[in-house]
Amino acid sequence: MIRQKKTRPNFRFERELKSRGHLLVAGVDEAGRGAWAGPVVAAAVMLPFLSRSYGINDSKLLTPLQREKVLLKIYRVAIDIGIGIVENHELDEMGVGQASYLAMRRAVANLSVKPNFILVDGFLVGFSGVPSMGVIDGDQKSLSIAAASIVAKVARDRMMDEIDLVNPGYGLSANKGYGTAFHQIKLRELGASDWHRQSFRPVKANVSATANLQLS
Repeated sequence: MIRQKKTRPNFRFERELKSRGHLLVAGVDEAGRGAWAGPVVAAAVMLPFLSRSYGINDSKLLTPLQREKVLLKIYRVAIDIGIGIVENHELDEMGVGQASYLAMRRAVANLSVKPNFILVDGFLVGFSGVPSMGVIDGDQKSLSIAAASIVAKVARDRMMDEIDLVNPGYGLSANKGYGTAFHQIKLRELGASDWHRQSFRPVKANVSATANLQLS
């Protein structure tokens, strides 16, 4: 069997865009889309053309310590960084898909330097006045998107650590709001907190289980 060599994120997309006159390219990604609690956080990162990657990679392929170290390098070399947040109560009103798009738009709006073009992880998201392109598995292909995935992930993880301090019991610092077995058990014991996504089916199911236990 011939094994295909895995490629790390690079500037192939960015260089192609530069050849078309797009000199300021932003990569955009989000974190927390599938979590049961907490916000969706997106980041927009504009990088110069680097001679090396500084360890930038898909955030899912890095350990928490590696992400923290690479994050410092990203902030040191980036042209600009913007972060966008959509809280869980906003997500409940519009749905997770629209919440993810809104977080990305807010991240771009929070850039102080306007990009010429935007590369988005996954499917195309429209941005007012700026052309964009969706890149499937973009965090594994584009350095700009990979950098955004790290910024978004670390920012959200830090938020979940803070939420856990004021709302202990669910293990949010450890599970970051995702549906672990421990999180599910605590949802049934404690019910949902103000930080939980009430529109998510697993949250509703476990809250219903808690109510039924209290009534029995």
